[in-house]
Amino acid sequence: MKQYLTIILAFVLSFSVLSQQDTPFDKKAFPNDKDGLKEALKNIKAGDELYELDNYGSYSKALEFYLKAYQFNPNNAMLNYKIGTSYLYSTQKEKSLSYFENAFKLNNHIASDINFKLGAALHLNLKLDEAIDKYNAYKRQLSPKDLAEKRKTIDKKISECEIGKKLIENPVRAFIDNVGPNINSPDPDYSPLITADESMMIFTSRREGTTGDVISEEDGKYYEDIYYSYKQNGEWTPALNIGKPLNTKNNDATIGLSSDGQKLFTFQGKDNGGDIMVAELDGEEWTTPRDKELKNINTEGHESAASFSFDGKTMYFVTDYPENNMGMHDIFISYWDENKERWGKPQNLSNVVNSEYDERGVFMHPDGRTLFFSSNGKGSMGGYDVFKTTLTDEGYWSEPENLGYPINTPGDDNFFVIDGSGRHGYYASDKEGGYGAHDIYMITFLGPEKPLVQSNDNILIASIANPITETFIEESVEIATMRLTILKGTIKDAFTQDPVEAEIEIVDNEKNEVISVQKSNKSTGKYLVSLPSGKNYGIAVKSEGYLFHSENFDIPSATNYQEVYKDILLSKMAVGTKIVLKNIFFDYAKATLRSTSFPELDRLYNLLVEFPNMRIEISGHTDNQGSRTTNEKLSGARAKSVVDYLVKKGIDASRLESKGYAFDQPIATNDTEEGRQQNRRVEFKVLSN
Repeated sequence: MKQYLTIILAFVLSFSVLSQQDTPFDKKAFPNDKDGLKEALKNIKAGDELYELDNYGSYSKALEFYLKAYQFNPNNAMLNYKIGTSYLYSTQKEKSLSYFENAFKLNNHIASDINFKLGAALHLNLKLDEAIDKYNAYKRQLSPKDLAEKRKTIDKKISECEIGKKLIENPVRAFIDNVGPNINSPDPDYSPLITADESMMIFTSRREGTTGDVISEEDGKYYEDIYYSYKQNGEWTPALNIGKPLNTKNNDATIGLSSDGQKLFTFQGKDNGGDIMVAELDGEEWTTPRDKELKNINTEGHESAASFSFDGKTMYFVTDYPENNMGMHDIFISYWDENKERWGKPQNLSNVVNSEYDERGVFMHPDGRTLFFSSNGKGSMGGYDVFKTTLTDEGYWSEPENLGYPINTPGDDNFFVIDGSGRHGYYASDKEGGYGAHDIYMITFLGPEKPLVQSNDNILIASIANPITETFIEESVEIATMRLTILKGTIKDAFTQDPVEAEIEIVDNEKNEVISVQKSNKSTGKYLVSLPSGKNYGIAVKSEGYLFHSENFDIPSATNYQEVYKDILLSKMAVGTKIVLKNIFFDYAKATLRSTSFPELDRLYNLLVEFPNMRIEISGHTDNQGSRTTNEKLSGARAKSVVDYLVKKGIDASRLESKGYAFDQPIATNDTEEGRQQNRRVEFKVLSN
């Protein structure tokens, strides 16, 4: 019996040794399965033809054949090595590890770079100390000549592992969640763009059913198309193809969206290395993407990303065009030329931000000071990591800051955008457990706990006939860096309640300078304006045939994110109509006009010039604090100051009347400071037109 057990044990050990041997695909190894061997060799040959093409798409195709051969013989070192390499250059990079480990066990000299590739696979699977060991082992095996040539690359990989170890030791407080099957498909979905209020998402997909139904010969995937979704009750609605003219038979991808969702940068890969195009939402329809005003931006190089500033006057974009380029792709900046109606000559953003490596996926937050981008340069824990840099008050960019683990990984983390509050970020990733090759994920940044608050997020624009309105409860999370006010609502006719397409002029009252001019959507009347903290803003809403409407927002620098809802009713030019001038300011208890009043007064002047037969009354009003005599005198003097300004500008005095009503015509309660502030005002009333 003992002898019998010894024989069995010897047989098992012998089989174990054989199973770990590098088994060739030949008749000696498989004498009893000639048909299976023939089929396996056929698959290896087909895989090798694709493998040797050495491009992203061919490696993925080669895998299909190699894995069939692997089922026949999993103990061939070279096959394991090639499968590992194919996975390493695919969207499923982490899967390369087990195959490289098998290849190394079967033959640790199977390829001259096996230690490097095994290190890369360990790196991707967060086995960072083991990865460093393999990278160093690769360095030791190189000749002095090869080491001199490859040292920089290897040392960078080791540095990425060291950075990764530090980031993993101090993970950021964030949830990362797949946005779900309403957005993601079994095919690649990526490059998400959102409005500042997170009410709409536009993204790129290569799913079945794209325009033209064209499949790429390179990787067997459908051409890119643009899709959109709205947020309803905290969930994204099923994504829809945005259709023509944005989508064509060629590749059409999303790269940048204005914070109000009215302008879209798209990528068109048909010409040069790929160009940026721009389209605008005209009611419910998008205009045909054009590049007329982008002549200084598009080059023979590859323009792959772009982002608007909050005021629409500055453009941040990415190109690999060699002029003034510090590395591979760099971030550039361009300013809108009002006179030439095009974007001006671009400048390299900064040698603080751009590196000798690759910068991608730029996104400027609507706070006007925080720029996000992806880079595989210094500070990365591997592949592309998302970084943040801040524009200082002196006009310099801060040293880029890695957003940290688990947002960033040793793989590629790209296409990052974030909402106005800084609460939710979105990006694309090929994490395991998704719906397809690349999926879109939402990052919830965790700050101090807050009570549940009521939020009424209205859909900003409509690409379909019936816009969606939502009300939901969510946790409010404060992000101190996002100092921004979002003003949004609808603009309608005061009498008919019909939507009005209006021009929204945003003025820096201190500088008497127009910051930006936007429009409300003509089909819905909806508008969204981003107001970075630290300015006294005058908002003027104007539309042909209507009296203008004004609002004032004096936002201190330290003001954190807030959303203000304001539905605006525009009144026709009719006798008796009254308009409150909300950007008229006086010295305390005096009738002396402050310079911050001049933009509003100039708007009133322009209105009177435009309608030369109009006569108006300028009236001053106070709260009920103090005596009637004092308030009558003050309200009358303030009204007269406005009239005097207009007369000095050239308006005939016969067209103007001034009156002081003291506290006789309140528009709010005098029992609160907020109400009293509303009652302290200057109005104009149309007497004749």
